[in-house]
Amino acid sequence: MNSFRVLGNSDTVLLEEFLAPHRDSSMFLRSNAHRAGLEYRGEVLQAIYVAAFRNEKVIGVAAHSWSGMLLVQAPEATEDVVRECVERSGRRVTGFAGPLDQVRLARHALGLANAETRMDGDEGLYALNLSDLVVPEALSRGDIEFRAPRADERDTLCQWRIAYDIETLGAADSDETRERATKALDTQIAAHNAWVAVERGRMVSLSAFNATLPDIVQLGGIYTPPELRGRGYARAAVAGSLLAARERGAGRAVLFTGNPSAIRSYQAIGFSRLGDFGLVLLR
Repeated sequence: MNSFRVLGNSDTVLLEEFLAPHRDSSMFLRSNAHRAGLEYRGEVLQAIYVAAFRNEKVIGVAAHSWSGMLLVQAPEATEDVVRECVERSGRRVTGFAGPLDQVRLARHALGLANAETRMDGDEGLYALNLSDLVVPEALSRGDIEFRAPRADERDTLCQWRIAYDIETLGAADSDETRERATKALDTQIAAHNAWVAVERGRMVSLSAFNATLPDIVQLGGIYTPPELRGRGYARAAVAGSLLAARERGAGRAVLFTGNPSAIRSYQAIGFSRLGDFGLVLLR
């Protein structure tokens, strides 16, 4: 018989012990808990965390985040723990993230399997030990540089991030999208988690992390303007950001994508596929 409990800050070690063996597919859960704790007050990065227990051992976790996203890492009792989590939160679900098979079970459990979506991604989950990073020649030679964005480049990068949300995440071109995308980029820049690739003084690509821990980072928000694609700029931007992560002490990077062109770029610098990841954004 399974039991369920809302987790609090006193459960931080308990949660980490459960998530650590699933680190590559639990970055949102682990990073948000690390940065914002386990108590929910409606603030950015916070969530209601519910764990399923069997014989006093955690067998699954779901977190209903401040944004409405339901984050899942529940190899067992998936459907029960997501139902319990949403019942405890009492809020609308705006999307799902986690291992693909669990995301599908979660949607079914909540009656949202056929709900209208703006993104319904069956993504590949990729990982790289940073000691195995292959640095592109253009970056090694100095033909392309990487660095943190300058203040006078923010407006251009905000337009890039808005374009990313529309193109990749299926967001509408609206004031709400612009506000959300701008806030996301400003947060990444403020946390020193955004970098640009620069060629002959011109920005050509953006790389960023959407979740970080001391030992591992997760890439997200990678963008190259359409007219500059196919020239290896994204590859250089990503490699540069991972060099920076390695200097900080991180030893591993993960990402998820289903874009064939992006996959080729990531594989060229050493990423390999581990499995499947689900990212669903509801309308």
